[in-house]
Amino acid sequence: MTNKKVWGVLLGILAALVLIGFSYIGMKNKLVIMDEGINGAWAQVENQLQRRYDLIPNLVETVKGYAAHEKSIFENIANARAKLAGARSIDEKMSASREMESALSRLLVVVENYPNLKADHTFTRLMDNLEGTENRISVERRRYNESVREYNQTIRKIPYNIVASFGDFQKKEYFEVEEKVKAVPQVKF
Repeated sequence: MTNKKVWGVLLGILAALVLIGFSYIGMKNKLVIMDEGINGAWAQVENQLQRRYDLIPNLVETVKGYAAHEKSIFENIANARAKLAGARSIDEKMSASREMESALSRLLVVVENYPNLKADHTFTRLMDNLEGTENRISVERRRYNESVREYNQTIRKIPYNIVASFGDFQKKEYFEVEEKVKAVPQVKF
């Protein structure tokens, strides 16, 4: 083989390695951006959960004045709120949020039994804020789950799955609602 051919082969190999290197860097950067997008989406879920967490004591105190004998419901809300405050991992926060939703749905059943409470201006304003917060939580959960879906799909596709395995990019979990929370609360008059 002549000197020119050797240099040609070496330059071809070098060009291929540079191309592969740039492709790897590009894919890894995309996965990092997607991972951070999931973290940002989760931060928005937490932001709305905190808003709900801050509203609950005011709502509970207002309802307590009308329904003092509904002690177990208030205890459940306090326990769920404490779990949410103490949750550290995403899974713990998701679970605590589900418990809070369940406790709030039982609180709303109690409210239905107190027509004067529903007419109270403070209660109405708090309920409007809570409803707005619940809607925001729903929107942020949807955004979080969309980010997780896109990320999970990407790390399973070729050649991203190779880059993901080298970069330790793991599958993320969706925010799902537990079966007991899906049950519609019964309102009895």
